[in-house]
Amino acid sequence: MTRLLTQPEIDWKDDGTPVARAAGDVYFTAGDGLGETRAVFLAGCGLPEAWNGRETFTIGETGFGTGLNFLAAWDLWRQTRPSPTAYLHFVSYEGFPLAKDDAERALSAWPELADLSERLIAVWPGPVRGVRHFIWPEDGVTLTLHLADIAESFPDSVYHADAWFLDGFSPAKNEAMWAPDLFKWASERSVPGAPAATFTVAGAVRRGLADAGFSVAKAPGHGRKRERLEARLATPPAPEPDIFGLNRPLPRANRVAILGAGIAGASAAHALQQLGAEPVIFDPADGPASGGSGNPMGLVMPRLDAGDTAQARLLVDAYLAARHAYQGRPGVTETDIRQVPKDDAETARFEKLLADPPLPLEDLEALTGGGLLHKRALIVEPAKLIPSLLEGVKQHYGAAPDVDLAARTVNGAEFDAIILANGMAAGSMLPWLELEARMGQVDFTEGPADAAPFAMASGTYALALGRKRLWGATFDKVTPDVAPFTSEAARAENLRGVETLSPYWVRDARGENIASRASLRATTTDRLPLIGAVPDHNAFLDAFAGMRKGRHADADAPLLDRVFISSGFGARGFTWGPWAGSILAARLCGAPAPASRSALEAVAPARLLLRALKRGRA
Repeated sequence: MTRLLTQPEIDWKDDGTPVARAAGDVYFTAGDGLGETRAVFLAGCGLPEAWNGRETFTIGETGFGTGLNFLAAWDLWRQTRPSPTAYLHFVSYEGFPLAKDDAERALSAWPELADLSERLIAVWPGPVRGVRHFIWPEDGVTLTLHLADIAESFPDSVYHADAWFLDGFSPAKNEAMWAPDLFKWASERSVPGAPAATFTVAGAVRRGLADAGFSVAKAPGHGRKRERLEARLATPPAPEPDIFGLNRPLPRANRVAILGAGIAGASAAHALQQLGAEPVIFDPADGPASGGSGNPMGLVMPRLDAGDTAQARLLVDAYLAARHAYQGRPGVTETDIRQVPKDDAETARFEKLLADPPLPLEDLEALTGGGLLHKRALIVEPAKLIPSLLEGVKQHYGAAPDVDLAARTVNGAEFDAIILANGMAAGSMLPWLELEARMGQVDFTEGPADAAPFAMASGTYALALGRKRLWGATFDKVTPDVAPFTSEAARAENLRGVETLSPYWVRDARGENIASRASLRATTTDRLPLIGAVPDHNAFLDAFAGMRKGRHADADAPLLDRVFISSGFGARGFTWGPWAGSILAARLCGAPAPASRSALEAVAPARLLLRALKRGRA
């Protein structure tokens, strides 16, 4: 199995109907695809009546295809949206995503949906495995796409659907989309009484739904199809223990205190604001973009692993989320990045990675002479970017806030939730996190003339933008209580690095007017960030004490009441920030998780305590 997904080859009928050559089936009925969608799926699930009076409504779909079902639901939602603050969440699975041009051609058959089609095509994802998440706050609509084989992605998703569109190709032509486990996974991800609709009345589908706890009934079909199915979840399965604190029901958080105005806090605030919440920022600095987010320039590029692991995929998900979130914002410049290997081992790793790349050619290709060319990567200017993310957000600066996590108060005011997005300071509030402090120094100067965007990387990195030149950075372990400081030793190390890279402007780095800046980077022992609900340390250890003797964790994790964290980003804050923010915002606003379960578990704070218990250290 290759890491990139296969885009289907499409044959086009004379009437414009797209046919998947491999499956031998059509994506929609010629001339009547939209009418069929409205009759089979929207009406079959009782829409729009089912979402009347609801502030959130979630639809799950098997088989995204052209996106026609999503657009039909979106169109109906904007006509019947229950309130100006209500949100429709649409979650879909696709293992063979259409090429953008094919999707655009297919959707052109429905001019009445043209404005929505254009917005969808503008963000149409490439054939990259993982989870893509998009939001249109003006209409209160989100789309979460799980791109992978459905047998892998369906059980690895986290949400509860209010309705289901079961729309794979015909069961006779695409058995994988109708495997018995699919119905079980749907029931596990449903609210009680959730309806499910499908065009097929195949016996295996009826039996599969019934075995999974759905009551099933045939209904009159649409067009030339005599019958279709309508189902409703009558017997919900017992929930699995929530040992990572990922999916238990929470009251919607409207007012959320965020400690920290760096990229972690700004990204969380922006994501919350998009979902209609009211974030409030607190930071002891004089303004935003200080600390580790305060360098003159930063680099957003992917960290690619040669192996196809859950960690490798979440790193790609985070990079693509950052690129999407920053698009068109102030202080963001798209550029190519030349990443040259540091040694023979890295040369071999790059060759292995390029033999089975996780990103398509429009994002990644081989450098002549060895190395990677990252296309459409970004140079960011934090002093411009972060204020744009915080636009419209209440912000308090200049004094250390008085925080009571147990009472969820900041400066005496109670909030629905608190997010710790304050780097190393989160470690002082929760010492058991054992955050490591790394001193990162960059050096910078101005060149004699404007330059086009330029970026190179190989352990260290070198950036040029206009007259700005910046290079670094060190990553030296220090004690958590040390204050940031610059040093001549770090400057010498950075100079050696930029001389090895040898950018065309290396002479500027040897000049006299060199400035330096240092900050602490909060990091973790496994180099993955901390994103999610904060466990109640003592209660957690008591609840799972049996793990010290080899027992499995089998209970809901005890958590601090609506306290969350977004920290431990190390040197990749601008890459992690938007992905982390979207995860926390979804959790607090009752939206589907915009990430896989395996990714959420990999970054959950509870993993630290679970790991310690397994090793007998807690």
